[in-house]
Amino acid sequence: MSVCTLVRGRTAQLANLLWGIAAQTRKPDELVIAYMQPQAPAGLPDPGVPVREVFVPGDPMPLAEARNAAAATARGERLIFLDVDCVPSPTLVERYDQALDTAPGVYLGEVRYLPPGPFDPAKGVRHPAKPALSDDETRPVPSHGELWGLSFALPRSAWDAAGGMDTGYVGYGGEETDFAWRLAAAGIPMAWVGGAVAFHQHHPVHIPPLHQFDAILRNATRFRARWGRWCMDYWLGQFAQAGLIRWSADSDTIDRLRAPTLAEIAASRREDALFS
Repeated sequence: MSVCTLVRGRTAQLANLLWGIAAQTRKPDELVIAYMQPQAPAGLPDPGVPVREVFVPGDPMPLAEARNAAAATARGERLIFLDVDCVPSPTLVERYDQALDTAPGVYLGEVRYLPPGPFDPAKGVRHPAKPALSDDETRPVPSHGELWGLSFALPRSAWDAAGGMDTGYVGYGGEETDFAWRLAAAGIPMAWVGGAVAFHQHHPVHIPPLHQFDAILRNATRFRARWGRWCMDYWLGQFAQAGLIRWSADSDTIDRLRAPTLAEIAASRREDALFS
């Protein structure tokens, strides 16, 4: 069982993730860190398991390439992908392991979002669009589009069947949903699993994510060309309402009208919002 995470900066958040790994009831066999920065993170706590690192260069952040590199570096036959902002609850690895023992597939753990301030799991808030699960529950996911990259586990065979992530998605957005539809096309089932809770460490968000405007347009267009449907359509709708693009859900293209201004990007930043 290999836990894989990606990092650029965010050393304090990564340190908390390692603290969470050290507290696992069933420790993973290794932790793989794909770092997208010139130097490997330093001064980290001991997670109590072997740590392997792989450097992934590129700008904008090569998220798909970094996930592929982490999977290629990992030695485990079971992979857990955990976002650097997420601290695993003590039973996360154990619950993913139990679910994979029951049936191969992709499993999505619950993520609870923390407010600003010191780390306090008791203050974690469930995302309103995600199901409430008991700790021993697994529940089929109605659509593979539910996949989110914050926390998920799958056998290496499923990763290979989907072909990993498409490195043509550069910068923010799209690569996870594309991967989800690759899994669906390969016939890999997907389910929620209770008890595999991760706590998302707070950071400001942009509503809508105007700071990722160009990447979202580029990656959404790539997704549409491949799958005949849009991803990130909620954000595209917000961009259209703001007069930045001309777009509708049944269109085949996005007409870029103008870029957001620096003032608009600054105004979209929310210091206290939990969800984007």
